[in-house]
Amino acid sequence: MSALFLVSWNVNGIRACYSHGFLAFVKKYKPDILALQEIKATPDKLPKELVNLLDYESIWYPAKRRGYAGTAVYTKAKPTAVKYGTGIKEFDDEGRVITLEFKKFFFINAYFPNSQHELTRLKFKIKFDREILKYMEKLRKKKPVVICGDFNVAHKEIDLANPKQNEQNAGFTIEERREMNKILRSGYIDTFRMFVKEGGHYSWWTYRFNARARNIGWRVDYFLVSKELEKKVKDAFILEDVHGSDHAPVGVRVKI
Repeated sequence: MSALFLVSWNVNGIRACYSHGFLAFVKKYKPDILALQEIKATPDKLPKELVNLLDYESIWYPAKRRGYAGTAVYTKAKPTAVKYGTGIKEFDDEGRVITLEFKKFFFINAYFPNSQHELTRLKFKIKFDREILKYMEKLRKKKPVVICGDFNVAHKEIDLANPKQNEQNAGFTIEERREMNKILRSGYIDTFRMFVKEGGHYSWWTYRFNARARNIGWRVDYFLVSKELEKKVKDAFILEDVHGSDHAPVGVRVKI
């Protein structure tokens, strides 16, 4: 059996990304499953070719607040079940988690909260980190788990260009990195680090200061697999040359 090609992308507004080459990207790479975060839209307000994209089934989970957060998944294989949210209202109101169940694994698309300037949402973020791990572990008792998305944290110093300058900033606080450690130590693998050990590879760049051209970025987008799937992962990558958002798509090939 050939490996599944799985891609995750924080599009920072699906309508904006659509106007900057989203369809061309999908036609070129043809992922088996494409998970989107920060869609900032409801499907009824989108062009039909986005909702009924090629040979994909599309699943949408917008936030209740208009123009904010939300997730979506395009999948070629029909899932046996779809779950919206985790059952925790404050997170589910923001459309942060979609789970697709397949015969051999669960696929979770998650948009982790940003702890925000002056860390005004740090407690919210930490609570989400802890609850999503509980949720992952509950699913994992049934079958292996693949989770992807914008985790809004750079795990280690190697995962951002200027670690010393950002030690107290959102996405690189001790608290957020500690929660990421807990997830990984619970038996989940950062697939990108299976293949790429050096720094300088990022998935998000601020729009300011010409940061992307200068590669002053952060790696905050991940594909994790539960330990049972580690030997099934054949490749993991960041599509750093794909534009259309302030994030680059990330992906894996997994033989399940």
